[in-house]
Amino acid sequence: MTDVLATPRPEDLDADDAASKTRKRQWGAERRSEPLAIVHPEPSRRKIILGRVGIVVTVLAWLAYVVTTVLRQLINDPTAGFRFRAESVSYVVVVTFLTFSALMYLLARQGALNRFRDHRRIPRGELDRHFADYDSSVTVLVPSYAEEPQVVRATLWSAALQEFPDLSVVLLLDDPPFPTDPADQERLQATRDLATNITRTLKEPATRLNAALAAFDAGEGHGDAGLRALIDEYEYAAGWLEGMAEAERVEDHVDEFFVDLVLMGLARELRLVLTALHAAQAQGAVPERPRMRELYARLTWIFNARVASFERKKYVSLSHEANKAMNLNSYLSLMGHRWRQEQTADGTVLRQATEPAPGDLVVADSTYVLTLDADSLLLRDYCLRLVAFLESPGNERVAVTQTPYSSFRGAPTRIERVAGASTDLQHIQHQGMTRYGATFWVGANAVIRKVALEDIVEISSEGGFEVRTYIQDRTVIEDTESSVDLGREGWDLVNYPERLSYSATPPDFGSLVVQRRRWANGGLLILPKLWDTIRRRRGTDRNVRGREVMLRVNYMASITWASFGLLFLLAYPYDSRLLSPLVFAAALPYFLAMGSDLRDSGHRFSDIFRIYGFNLVLMPVNLAGVIKSLQQALTGDKIPFARTPKVKDRTAAPAIYVLAPYAIVAFSLFTVWRDVSLQNWANAVFAAFNAVMATYAIVAYIGVRNSIVDIFLGVLNWLYVRPKAPRAEAPAFVPKAPEEIDWESILYHGDRRLNRDLRGKKDRRKRAGVR
Repeated sequence: MTDVLATPRPEDLDADDAASKTRKRQWGAERRSEPLAIVHPEPSRRKIILGRVGIVVTVLAWLAYVVTTVLRQLINDPTAGFRFRAESVSYVVVVTFLTFSALMYLLARQGALNRFRDHRRIPRGELDRHFADYDSSVTVLVPSYAEEPQVVRATLWSAALQEFPDLSVVLLLDDPPFPTDPADQERLQATRDLATNITRTLKEPATRLNAALAAFDAGEGHGDAGLRALIDEYEYAAGWLEGMAEAERVEDHVDEFFVDLVLMGLARELRLVLTALHAAQAQGAVPERPRMRELYARLTWIFNARVASFERKKYVSLSHEANKAMNLNSYLSLMGHRWRQEQTADGTVLRQATEPAPGDLVVADSTYVLTLDADSLLLRDYCLRLVAFLESPGNERVAVTQTPYSSFRGAPTRIERVAGASTDLQHIQHQGMTRYGATFWVGANAVIRKVALEDIVEISSEGGFEVRTYIQDRTVIEDTESSVDLGREGWDLVNYPERLSYSATPPDFGSLVVQRRRWANGGLLILPKLWDTIRRRRGTDRNVRGREVMLRVNYMASITWASFGLLFLLAYPYDSRLLSPLVFAAALPYFLAMGSDLRDSGHRFSDIFRIYGFNLVLMPVNLAGVIKSLQQALTGDKIPFARTPKVKDRTAAPAIYVLAPYAIVAFSLFTVWRDVSLQNWANAVFAAFNAVMATYAIVAYIGVRNSIVDIFLGVLNWLYVRPKAPRAEAPAFVPKAPEEIDWESILYHGDRRLNRDLRGKKDRRKRAGVR
């Protein structure tokens, strides 16, 4: 237990030091710390019926509005000018798109309710029997870049403690391998040491429990003596996990989740087995020998994970594109082969080896790949249940299954709490989309059938080296594009209807800006692939149905029309004749359903207003992401992948995204004044509501003081001009002695001057006095 004992206990920490590393809790932060149940509660018949009624009301209210308000105005006033007709068309378009998004929310929600009603959890005994003599494997890939070691450590442990017979965990470090900054060096080394520490820590329990299983297989342990021996092993395993949990340092709500749900959750599962074994002992009964072997095997599954790390940037033959997709692709392309490490003038090159040799890099293959973000945590039987699902009859064409992640509870900041609430709503939406075949891979976690990745791989060449791209990096939402690629090849994606994964939510406005700007970028660029999929599958037994198309289009493009639509409603003074209570009636089922879902997810019904204000201040961020997509469509330039900062301190937000919410408030107040003077009361009420919600969001989520600091930093960065370095004169050409010539570089690259302006080189040599 080296890794455990090396971690100081909470009581050994200096109080001031602990306080300095814990984020201060804000007023209005989340009080609830316990997560929701793994299995969704079965929805009532009343809730399902009301959901159907909400869908019908939304459609009928929209139709009634178009007929009784817009068309009636145009028919009754045929002399209406061009401006009114243009306003009518644009307003109907905006209302239609927003109503369509609300309708898609209700449709997906209805699908989720039906799935939660029909889901039956696989009994534990059936899982143990399925994996009793199992010969397939899972490789967990954890891509990481500049993460805090403590964050990565928890993720690796949650993966390593999965109950699975054959499990490998690989940390894909994407940091520059040779940093110059001492702090970066220290952090990188600490992260590199994680795999070794976890392996060393697991060695003791793995050795003991493997020996216990081997002894049982050798014929030892019959009758009451065998039951007592099994009880002893379960007591040991549960005590080991409890000892590790006790030694953990808890600094925030994520650490609390790791201790209580990952470590103690698994310990409680083992204690439950102990309760059953003690009961059998008290009743003079002994489980059948095959069942006892399954119970022994379960203990070995927990502690037998192989943990390692890999750094693609150490090898010049692998892609160094700065994004998560290519980090995963680099390792996926190596799996199942032996690689010879060859030193060249540029660095180490990997070449596929035909014969074994010492020093070769051997990358094992596996049937399944589990991708896991470095800030996500898995519950104990994630792998077991999802792989069993993939291997169930009828699921042979399922390529990806996942449990859309939920938020960690007990958020210490208001913005993290409301962002977590929106995350929990997305969990329900993704579960419902599966009912209509519209599942999207959400990259935080997923179990992938590796043979499916081979169907969508694209092979290219860069600098003479083969580059295999399984997960496209054309957009920064690579999982969405890969979902469409898999569907085009006839594969399915399914969300498993339980809560088995959790992921971190940005705790401040600055880091949230980075995340949401990335989410808003790329959906439009993937739409052509969806049309191609529809065309390919038309007329086949896998024809794409209308509801799937609508849900997928809404998922990829709704940020675009919602952002521009809301901007129009905020900025343009529409004629009051176009306003109607029917617009509100069409939106009402959406807000009532959202409030119900929030309450079912442990949040407050009133959070619908907080989320509305939250989306208001994020509107400029979403617009920026959409504009980036349009820029990429026009120029073909790849948008840089921006990773969400995961630091203990606050991340400063760009000044433009801080100023924009204030501009929304100012313009909304101006609109109130203008509409009151024109007696356009409906518009005035809408503008006043937006001003109040945006003001609340600024104070609650950004903070007035933080706004001033971020704006000041933004202005300072804009005014600061880095001094221009003097142009260096070309050094005089000095012939080198044979002993000084880099012969390896010459032999490897040949004449490198071919890429330069040889005439300019000649002129520079003349200026240096060299003939």
